[in-house]
Amino acid sequence: MLASIIIPAHNSEKTISGCLNSLINQQTEKKFEIIIVDDGSIDSTAKEIKKIKNTKIKYLCQKNSGPAKARNLGAKKSNGNIILFIDSDCVAEKNWLEEMLKPFSDKNVAAVQGAYKTKQKEFAAQFSQIEIEERYERMEKAKKLDWVGSYSAAYRAEVFRKMNGFDESFPIASGEDPELSYKISEKGYKISLNSKAIVYHSHPKTLLQYLKTKFFRAYYRPRMYSKHKAKMISDSYTPQTLKLQILCFYALILGIVLIPFSGIWAYIVLSSILAHLLLGTNFFIFALKKNFLVAAASPTVLFLRSVVFGIGLVWGKLNG
Repeated sequence: MLASIIIPAHNSEKTISGCLNSLINQQTEKKFEIIIVDDGSIDSTAKEIKKIKNTKIKYLCQKNSGPAKARNLGAKKSNGNIILFIDSDCVAEKNWLEEMLKPFSDKNVAAVQGAYKTKQKEFAAQFSQIEIEERYERMEKAKKLDWVGSYSAAYRAEVFRKMNGFDESFPIASGEDPELSYKISEKGYKISLNSKAIVYHSHPKTLLQYLKTKFFRAYYRPRMYSKHKAKMISDSYTPQTLKLQILCFYALILGIVLIPFSGIWAYIVLSSILAHLLLGTNFFIFALKKNFLVAAASPTVLFLRSVVFGIGLVWGKLNG
């Protein structure tokens, strides 16, 4: 089996070496190639790549057009039966490739989701990691998966090409990977999660960076949901509590605006706040097992997440 590992890179001078070295040193006897697609970097990304001499590495370059187009270009130039993707700020465990390929022994599997871990100690990074781990737990319980994040993803090449790859209308990392996952799932193909296929990632270091990331995720959700309307209701990755918390935020704002017209809206405001807190209970309990500080701060952070997500969804809808 020949595997092709594709890395989109944009201004990745600080991380690309670590990513490449982790891939070169994979503990596997399987043949694989590494394709880096430089998405119009203006820093020293190209120089860092050229410092690493290895016959497995292919270097491609394109005008800055976003990761979806970069990944698709890499896929077009690949030779593997299995196409894998990893982000330029990720470092793969030595057995990552082997673990990513294992589920394909089942001929029905068309795509595989790997898992994130982090070595960061910052609060925002720890919160992000626990948030993601809660979603892995949700995926492990799901009867059918419909979500693959491109930071640690693998696809049968024939299926990837049949689906026309990633939707290039997404200009940044903002939903092109779940959109492809939805297409694959809707066509009846099987998606598998292997939580042993681990990559280490640099999550947002500050709360502001975390919230900014959430805003842009939400901003492009209307575009994604316009193509897959049923996924607005449910998918195997997004907790239903998140959607309900966003509705609580909208109810809170509506209540605040209408209080001057009727006192009953004060009860709506209070009910929205209490409902939001109650909906965060499961995350609080999950986080408490891993990090007390994250658990203690979770009611506040989850509320801020609802605020930026709620605003992002509206802003994205208004901007088409």
